[in-house]
Amino acid sequence: MESVIVRGAAINSNEAKITVIGVPDQPGIAAKVLEAVSNANVNLDMIVQNVGRDGKADLTFTVMKSDLPDALRVCEKSAKELGAAGVLADDNIAKISVVGVGMRSHSGVASKMFKALAERKINIQMISTSEIKISCVVEKGRGPDALRAVHEVFELDKPEEERSYSGTKFHPGAPRE
Repeated sequence: MESVIVRGAAINSNEAKITVIGVPDQPGIAAKVLEAVSNANVNLDMIVQNVGRDGKADLTFTVMKSDLPDALRVCEKSAKELGAAGVLADDNIAKISVVGVGMRSHSGVASKMFKALAERKINIQMISTSEIKISCVVEKGRGPDALRAVHEVFELDKPEEERSYSGTKFHPGAPRE
């Protein structure tokens, strides 16, 4: 395991993003909102809760576009019940993911991806990482360019044995980026 093996990159343009803004920043609030969405048989993908200010926080997550109307209806009801400021929806997004093994134990994988997007002036709206995947939500129109950028930076057009991973070093037990 001397180098990171980023095995592939993918794009998903069939998701939408929902943000419940100004929810009370208290234990259990995220659970209430997400449970209501789940009870409507809507599967959630990426989930981000922003750090609260003035006792309020924002909760953002992605769903399949086909589930957006149901998720939005449930979130608007939950927002009203919880005294949240409102709900925003955006179906103009794309999720770009790189997949491979050892993302947590190799430094530089996420930063290499983020730098490739930044060099093409592609704004990242959300980030999610795991041991096997790093995903970013970007504006849908920039999705194909974002996919090309990560494909190029990780040299996915080359056979694995010919790829270079400069700046990416193995660190057993290293935390996620």
